[in-house]
Amino acid sequence: MSNIKYSAEHEWIQDNGDGTVLIGITDFAQEQLGDLVFVELPELGTEITKGEEISVIESVKAASDLFAPVDGTVIEVNESLEDEPELINEDAMANWIIKVELTDPSDLDDLMDEDAYNALTEE
Repeated sequence: MSNIKYSAEHEWIQDNGDGTVLIGITDFAQEQLGDLVFVELPELGTEITKGEEISVIESVKAASDLFAPVDGTVIEVNESLEDEPELINEDAMANWIIKVELTDPSDLDDLMDEDAYNALTEE
């Protein structure tokens, strides 16, 4: 889908076209992590800065940080993940983690398209 971008840290970013984005982890990332047991959700209103840690995702194998792929403010979290983090294992692209209001929509220009991301994960 053309409104989906990817980060080198294995997050997908869906541009909603209204100055907001949904952020989740890619199918590749959830496969690497294995069965998810916990997703830390940031507080609403949290200011996020590109490249900084915003959350922790824990699996039976490891804990992994979720890094902000854009600058913005957390305006919504996917509360269903608090009780069912395994939803990400079932369908990583359908189960976003946070919704962010962008500080600068041009941040999206720095992210990869699907072809570039697929090339990264095939290396």
